[in-house]
Amino acid sequence: MRFGVFYELQLPKPWEEGDEYRLFHEAMEQVVLADQLGFDYAWEVEHHFLDEYSHSSAPEVFLAVAAGRTERIRLGHGIRQVIPNYNHPARTAEGLATLDLLSNGRVDFGIGEGATRMELHAFGIPAKSKRAMALEAAEQIAHMLVLDPYPGYEGEFFSMPCRNVIPKPLQKPHPPMWMACTNRDTIRVAARNGLGALAFSFVDPEEAKNWSKIYYDIIRSEECVPIGHTVNPNIAMVSNFSIHEDRAEAVRRGLEGFEFFFYAVRALVVQDAVPGRTTLWKDFQELRGNRTAEIVAQAEAGEHSGTGIGTPDDMRVHLRTYRDAGVDQIIFLQQAGKNRHDHICQALELFAREVMPEFAAEATQCEAEKTAELAPYVEAALQRKKWMSPLQDKDIPVVKAAVVAPEINRAAPREG
Repeated sequence: MRFGVFYELQLPKPWEEGDEYRLFHEAMEQVVLADQLGFDYAWEVEHHFLDEYSHSSAPEVFLAVAAGRTERIRLGHGIRQVIPNYNHPARTAEGLATLDLLSNGRVDFGIGEGATRMELHAFGIPAKSKRAMALEAAEQIAHMLVLDPYPGYEGEFFSMPCRNVIPKPLQKPHPPMWMACTNRDTIRVAARNGLGALAFSFVDPEEAKNWSKIYYDIIRSEECVPIGHTVNPNIAMVSNFSIHEDRAEAVRRGLEGFEFFFYAVRALVVQDAVPGRTTLWKDFQELRGNRTAEIVAQAEAGEHSGTGIGTPDDMRVHLRTYRDAGVDQIIFLQQAGKNRHDHICQALELFAREVMPEFAAEATQCEAEKTAELAPYVEAALQRKKWMSPLQDKDIPVVKAAVVAPEINRAAPREG
């Protein structure tokens, strides 16, 4: 099993001068520490206009800085908003390839579409079409990363003439592609399109087992027709993360932040909002009451919920259930609500020292065995794909130069 860290860059109100500066720099310090400790992935989301919930509106900048300050951790867009209204597909391809070159081939490319009216309406995206728009754009981005030149495309939601999209990525044919998944339906969509599943829903081990079976059954079936130039058969699931030698202290340090995360996700979808005047943290506090004290008392009595909050032993049990359910990667949500930077760093260090070795030791062998077992299914899926044909040189269209006006010719210097 692999391990990642995940960033929404949450900043509950009230905001003080310098809070955003501190937020970004502390998150970067955590990514650098995770790299040093042996974590495998750092995932950064893309959201827009979501006060308090996410200040990560330019993940390509954050990941670029991370590329320069880390050595081995993989840098994941988890996710990039690929609908053209958000980001033109050619600009996404250019950014991915540039980051892949600068990071020595450490980029993973998760695709997403957005879910809130605050985002979709601002960019003029119809909710009913957003899935189709995202998949269409993602397929063309993959073509742009590979084909020289990109032949051009006339689609339902996106069109572009023939151009050579440069640079090309270091990883061939392109960085691994993933898709954000929140339920069984989207797990099926990811598998049918040969994409890794970034399961951003907190499900119990039994449901995780169901998701894994659904996903890998489709990967092995004729339903799988990749939209990329390869298949990325992997499931990653998000988990809470607050670990301490004292279980009650782990609850004190993490529970409130994670519950705010869940509250905010729901509120952003079902509640009206006034831009710049949100009260998510205030409303959450009023509804929540003194719940932390109740759970701390239970923890002190020896009870454990198995949610990624607890002691190293609790965490080992938690992770084994997901490993046995067929999950390939656990992505830890540690920066949530008002969780403290020093507590997060201490938890990362404790996890790396006490828990990670057991799972890291078996990861490479397990991945090799899985790759070998799935190889014929991946090959069959690639054979089912309808490939975009590269252009022969004689068929590449000429882009006509602009006509230069006679007076400009006369004004041009004759010498020098």
